[in-house]
Amino acid sequence: MKNDSKKTLTFGKIILYSVGIFGIQMLVGYINTYQSQFYTSVLAADLTKCAVIILIAKVISSFADPIIGNIIDAAHFKGGKMRPFVAMSIVPFALITTLMFVAIDFKSDAVKYTYITITTVLWNVVMSFADIPSQGMLAVLSPSSEEKNSCAGIANMLKSLALVAPNLVVPVICVLTGSAVITKKEYIISAVAMGVFAVLTTAIMLRGSKEVVKSEPNKMGFKEMFSELFSNKPLMIIFLINMLGFGRNMAVSIGVQAAAVLLDEVTVPGLNITLSGENLPIILGVGAAIPSTLSVVLTPIISKKFGVKKTFMAFGIYGAIAAMGYYLLFAFGPEWFRSIWGILLGQFVINFMFGPHGFAPLIMLSDSVDYREMTTGKRTEGIQYSVLSLSIKLANAFSVAVGVFIVGLSGYVGTMTFSQVTPHMKNVVMAAYWFIPGLCTALSMIPMLFYKLDNKEIKQQIREFIDKRESKTVTK
Repeated sequence: MKNDSKKTLTFGKIILYSVGIFGIQMLVGYINTYQSQFYTSVLAADLTKCAVIILIAKVISSFADPIIGNIIDAAHFKGGKMRPFVAMSIVPFALITTLMFVAIDFKSDAVKYTYITITTVLWNVVMSFADIPSQGMLAVLSPSSEEKNSCAGIANMLKSLALVAPNLVVPVICVLTGSAVITKKEYIISAVAMGVFAVLTTAIMLRGSKEVVKSEPNKMGFKEMFSELFSNKPLMIIFLINMLGFGRNMAVSIGVQAAAVLLDEVTVPGLNITLSGENLPIILGVGAAIPSTLSVVLTPIISKKFGVKKTFMAFGIYGAIAAMGYYLLFAFGPEWFRSIWGILLGQFVINFMFGPHGFAPLIMLSDSVDYREMTTGKRTEGIQYSVLSLSIKLANAFSVAVGVFIVGLSGYVGTMTFSQVTPHMKNVVMAAYWFIPGLCTALSMIPMLFYKLDNKEIKQQIREFIDKRESKTVTK
C-alpha cells in the first residue's frame, strides 16, 4: 500500500477508469451484436440491404472522427482535455442507443431504410464523442508509461468483456420477461438497462480520474490533421493494423446469427431454461469468455517481458493458425467438429488470440503521443486518438457489414428455425465466424513488422524526455 501511494495512477484509480470503459463499450457491443438482428426480426428489413446501409453509414460517420479529435485538441476546459467531453456525451450516447431499438411500424421500405441510415450515422457520431475522449484519457492520466501499460491491460480486459456482455444481458432479460425469443420489448428493456448502467459507471470513472499530463490547446486544420496521419509513422502503422485486421472481431458482429445457424436449442441443466435462436449467443460466449479473459490478463504480463511487438506477433501467428485450421476441421473434418462440443472446443482454442488486439494499439498510441511530443514539441492526444477511433470504426464498419452480408448470402433470415438450416449455410456462416478472423489476424501482422517504438533505445529516450518534462513542471 505504501508503494501504491507513490503512484500517480494507483490501482484503485485504474479500476475506476476501467469500469467506465466497460459501461461505454457495453453500449457499443449491444449495437454491434444486435443491431442487424433487430432490423431483420422486428423491423422486417432485408439482411443484405442492412449490411450495405450499415457500411455506408459507418464510413460516412467515421470521417467525423478527425473533426471531433480536432475539437478536443482545441478545447480548453478547467476539468481537463478529455474528461469534460466524456461527461457531456455519455447521456446523449445512452439515449441514442436506446432510440436505435425503438420498434416503428414503417409503411414504406424507403422510409424504413432512410431511417436506418440516418440513425446509424447519428449513433456513430455521438459514440465517437464518448469513445475518443474516454480512451484518450489513458494518455493523460499519468506521465509513467508503466502505469499506463497497467491501466491499459485492465481497461482492455473489461472492454473485451463489455463487447460480449450483451450476449448475456439480453438472454437474462428474456428469462425475466418469460419470453423464449427476443421481442421488441426485450430489445428496449435491454437498451434502457445498459444505458443506465453506462451512465452510472461513467460517472464513477469521472469521479475517480484526474488528468495530470497537461498541454496547451492545439487546433489543426484539415490539411494538418491528415498530415498527422501520413507523417506520423507509428500512427500510420496502428491505422493499418486495424484496417487490415478488420475481420478479427467479426465473430462478435455476427454472434447472434451464427449461434442461430450453428446450434440447436439447449436446455440449461437444473434451471429448466431452454435457449434457442437469438438467445443462443450466450452458449458461444461461455466457450469464448474464459480463454479471452485469460488472454487479456496475460497480454500485459507477456508484453512487459518481451515487448508489445513480439507479443502481438506471437499471438497473431497462433490466432491465424488456430482460426483457419479449426474452420477447415469444421467444414471438412469429422462430424464431431460440427457438434456443440466441437464448436465450443474451437471457441476455447481460438479465443486465446484476442488479448493483444485491443491492448497493443492503446499502448502503441500512448507511446506515439509521447514520441510525437518529443520530436515536434506538440501533444496531440485528441487528433491521434481520433485517428485510432477512425481506424477502429472503419474496421468495425467492414467487419459488421461483411459479416452480415455473408450471413445474408448464406440464405439466413431472422425468423428461420434451426431445422431450416442447411450444411452449406453452416459452412458459409462459419467462414465469416472463424476463417475470415484468422485471415485478417495474419494480415494485421504485416504493418507491425515496421513498428520501431518498441525498441529499447527509443523507449529509453521517451522515458528520459518525460522525466525532463516533469522536472520542469515541478520547478515551475
